[in-house]
Amino acid sequence: MTICRLRVQGIRNLRGIDVELARINVFFGANGSGKTSLLESAYLLGSGRSFRAARLEPVITHGESGCVVHATVVDLHGLQLSMGLGRQRNGEFEGRIQGRSVQNTAELARTLPIQLINSDTFQLLEGGPKTRRQFLDWGVFHVERGFHSVWMDVQRTLRQRNALLRNARIAPDQFEPWDVHLAAKGEELDALRRGYFEAFRPEFESTLKELACLEDIDIAYQRGWDRDTPLRDALREGLDRDHERGFTVQGPHRADIRVRVRGQSAEHVLSRGQQKLVVCALKLAQAKLFSALTGQRCVFLVDDLPSELDKTHRASLADALNSLGCQVLVSCVDRADLEGLWPAVDAEQRRMFHVEHGCIAAASWQ
Repeated sequence: MTICRLRVQGIRNLRGIDVELARINVFFGANGSGKTSLLESAYLLGSGRSFRAARLEPVITHGESGCVVHATVVDLHGLQLSMGLGRQRNGEFEGRIQGRSVQNTAELARTLPIQLINSDTFQLLEGGPKTRRQFLDWGVFHVERGFHSVWMDVQRTLRQRNALLRNARIAPDQFEPWDVHLAAKGEELDALRRGYFEAFRPEFESTLKELACLEDIDIAYQRGWDRDTPLRDALREGLDRDHERGFTVQGPHRADIRVRVRGQSAEHVLSRGQQKLVVCALKLAQAKLFSALTGQRCVFLVDDLPSELDKTHRASLADALNSLGCQVLVSCVDRADLEGLWPAVDAEQRRMFHVEHGCIAAASWQ
């Protein structure tokens, strides 16, 4: 997908934005000018949530009751679609695609698949399993149509089982139907994740080689329980411990992917710049696999691309993004940090914008 036109109202300090975009789009300006808020708006449209705040309230402009993001998007076949999202302070949600109301944000995500690279992307190495599990599930969601319903089924069953675990009067045999169902759906979920990861791993390894000369890096998938034990047996054997803790300790909700360097966690071995190259390789590899398996392209949002990277590696990342053929919205403070990049991209396919006090103005690409 490519966003041809983006209109934003009621988000942070942005002032009635209506901007036409190209394939490569650079937004520059001082800190606090609204660059990240623009990227946040596109992310909100494609996911229904912010990447900067857990709650929506701080995203909405002070004094406004809600926010609206609307876009005209075009797919690889030239089909033009209109999509929009409205969120209110009271939590109300309204999404539309071609004038049709959508029931949940999953429909928006399928229509406008987005990859985000920002400071939080380091959490793929430094953070807990949840962040990496969400990264993995993004890929499976977009290439396996049945994934979402299986994932939702697992979440509902886990909530019910955990509620029973907190009730000391529940007899062990009452867990049987829930455990049987959780085991079946959990194994199914694991199979989808594992199949995706087996295709993802070589993409990651080749992409990392394009970005940096980093050796002895390994990535592995962990399913959330002992690999030699069926989930049904793991649930049965762990029931006493689950009762003590009040939640289900083992299962697909504990799945993880880990990046290691010579057996050690990558974040403990690599420099900050090397870590950024690794997490960028993770995102780029996912976009490559997504395109290979679906025939579509995602939109990349890259907040503060120059951060942590020297000139050589900025160029490597820009070249890698360009080779994907996808649309890129990237921000920076100093335009000089990015102007020399993408020299092979035709002038009509790249645009420069100056952002100041929430206003966006077209600027020349010098």
